[in-house]
Amino acid sequence: MITADALQIRQRKLARLRSGGSPRALEICSGAGGLSLGLQTAGIELAAHVEIDPEAAESYALNFANGRDLKGPWALPRNMESVSAAELITDLGLPTSAADSFDVLAAGLPCQAFARIGRSKLRSVSGGKEDAFQQDPRASLYRRFLKYVEDTQPLAIVIENVPDILNFGGHNVPEEICEHLEAAGYSTGYTLLNAAYFGVPQIRERLFIVAFAHVLGEQPRFPVPTHFAELPSGYQGTRRVALKHVDQNSGRFHRLHEPADSLKAAVGARAALADLPRITEHVDDPRVIRRRKLTEVLPYRESKKALSEYASMMRNWEGFSTAAGTDGHLVRLTPRDFPIFEAMDHGADYPQARKLAEKLFKEALSRKRLNGIHKNSSAYRDLRAEIVPPYDPDKFPNKWWKLDPAKPSRTLTAHMGKDTYSHIHYDGQQCRTISVREAARLQSFPDGFAFAGAMNAAFRQIGNAVPPLLGLAVARVLKEQLDRAVQSADNLQVA
Repeated sequence: MITADALQIRQRKLARLRSGGSPRALEICSGAGGLSLGLQTAGIELAAHVEIDPEAAESYALNFANGRDLKGPWALPRNMESVSAAELITDLGLPTSAADSFDVLAAGLPCQAFARIGRSKLRSVSGGKEDAFQQDPRASLYRRFLKYVEDTQPLAIVIENVPDILNFGGHNVPEEICEHLEAAGYSTGYTLLNAAYFGVPQIRERLFIVAFAHVLGEQPRFPVPTHFAELPSGYQGTRRVALKHVDQNSGRFHRLHEPADSLKAAVGARAALADLPRITEHVDDPRVIRRRKLTEVLPYRESKKALSEYASMMRNWEGFSTAAGTDGHLVRLTPRDFPIFEAMDHGADYPQARKLAEKLFKEALSRKRLNGIHKNSSAYRDLRAEIVPPYDPDKFPNKWWKLDPAKPSRTLTAHMGKDTYSHIHYDGQQCRTISVREAARLQSFPDGFAFAGAMNAAFRQIGNAVPPLLGLAVARVLKEQLDRAVQSADNLQVA
């Protein structure tokens, strides 16, 4: 039950918005700021954030400092488990209390324990325990988030996570979160949204929870798709597993929007990347790539073809526009696999790559006149190691994947910080995995968005982020509902 003090705080916040104040947001586990960029673009002020990763916190500061000292408290990493809302207020020198400082509370809570891709890793490090993911302390961070709700009394709440949080060992975590929020005086709703349906050149399914304080008189709504995309079978299967324990008739669960095929087609990889610099130095002169800094700017490619609508948006995002070029043109140096990348078909994965490697190996044996040597000889083994990747295609069928230029990318993950083979560039002549800036484009980060740290850290930050365009779609609906609530309050005041 909501207390009289909490109700008074929320009414005070509504009155501030009614007097012309902008909604102010606190984001927990902000990462580099994908969701924050969406919130800001929708007209919500970024008042504070909490992020434990030092490089992601630095990236956030670089892009959202707005005059703040980049060496000051705004840029410091913080652990949501150990810093309270009151301590955050003090650190940042905000003039109001924790309860009066924020109107919107957002969070992209760590997903490793919930995501099935992370559960196998947790089993590995725990000695094979099947329920290791349930013991991961990150799985209970949403309870710490609920403490932030209690301390900050926001008018609106938005939470993002992976679909598997709906089926966490048979437990529907969003239902539990919504139950707690409803007991605290909020109307709640949750659903799955796919980034490709909102103009992101990537098939990326995510869970969103939205809640509004009862004082607003609003029920949560979610954005309607603007683009049509067919989900590959693997994503359909993941969706079915995630929804297994969801009551489709729940008052909290919002049925999934299925985009009409009359909508604009989803943005494909070529439309997203074609104007970015052509990178061949990894083959021609690897020293160039080794010397290149993440911050080095290269010119856009010149073409007689018109710039795609998506590329134009990435170049001209308000506050992050670029002119002649952009940075982030670092790629992994993996010379063994360059010939395989070149020969792979669009949309091909590791089993085909392995077959191509075996073919290249046989050709090399013939070329070097080594067809008759024994498989256990050092010459045979050494040559094979130079050409053929060691992974078992039966165990790693999805380890590699070559972009299809006409279709959205597969989901980018934080694992890109260690391995980008899941996203091989569609242009076989460039025979490489994607660059940092190309990953950022596929995630819908504008070209003027800067990433701190080295290449691996940048890939990790991008893979961890909420796609800004998806965050913007959610934020726009949330902002419209806040504005309507404020207008309703104005009308009531006049009456």
